[in-house]
Amino acid sequence: MVSSSDREKSDPISQVGQVADKVDKTVKTAVDDIGSYIRAQRETAQVSLRQLARTAGVSNPYLSQIERGLRKPSAEILQQIAKGLRISAEALYVRAGILEERPASAVTDAVLADVTLSERQKQVLLDIYDSFRRETEPDEPTHQGK
Repeated sequence: MVSSSDREKSDPISQVGQVADKVDKTVKTAVDDIGSYIRAQRETAQVSLRQLARTAGVSNPYLSQIERGLRKPSAEILQQIAKGLRISAEALYVRAGILEERPASAVTDAVLADVTLSERQKQVLLDIYDSFRRETEPDEPTHQGK
């Protein structure tokens, strides 16, 4: 005899519900993570919530909700927050799950740390640098079948 819990596990609708629950938890974790990261960066930079909200062009309550993990900011808002904190927008995009993390290198770190470059200029330089590195990487070894 099949128990009701076994039926629920094999039921496609139940499986979709379980996947949706996992996605919801993952998104909630990412939102909490980006919010706590922004708060930590703001406190390290000794910038008040009001100052950062004004610089980023958002309301104090909205920024507070982002920091508490209640709201997920758009890429545009993250860019404005990054400017206000004088940190790389890419770092916030990675934390928010918008971009994949790039391997660290001295060149990447130097470009990201340069305050005289715009975020767009940094992105273009890093894209060019990555393309040159890919051109010079040794090809993957080919495996010959028997």
